[in-house]
Amino acid sequence: METSESQDARVYIRVGDLEIDISGEQQEVDVHLMKIMEGEEWSIALTKIRSKRESAIAAAIQAARNTGLPNRGSAFKSLIENCNISKKPDRVLAAIHYLKDVEGIDDVPPRVIMDLFKDSQLEAPKNLSLYLNRLFEKDYLAIPKGSKNKNKHANLTLEGRAHLDKLSKK
Repeated sequence: METSESQDARVYIRVGDLEIDISGEQQEVDVHLMKIMEGEEWSIALTKIRSKRESAIAAAIQAARNTGLPNRGSAFKSLIENCNISKKPDRVLAAIHYLKDVEGIDDVPPRVIMDLFKDSQLEAPKNLSLYLNRLFEKDYLAIPKGSKNKNKHANLTLEGRAHLDKLSKK
């Protein structure tokens, strides 16, 4: 969102052939944007973004498989090092992301997370439950309905993905 000293604002979003361009005073732009976010256009835009993201991830996984995936430990270690992820809770979040989104594993019990750390020769978290609880408290992880509140089914939330994205840009 752009603003200038005269309180003019502009929101421009383009997703494929869908274009949203709102400009005017801040309050008008906010009201118009809220109406759009409640409507079908916004839903269509988000669906297109999610679809493209999932296609990109699937293509990357397939390309890696076609060229031969590196050892899981070295791949995860590279992810951690390239993204400068140093805090243990962030590394646990990255491990869950890696196991679920890169390797495509749905059921990720604590021993699988610990094995990934061992395979990568990175120091494993001493109290994995503590780190998982912190990630749940920050809304970085959520347990899908119907999974009996088992940590092994935890998925990254949008906030969790955004947090990892932010870390990788530092």
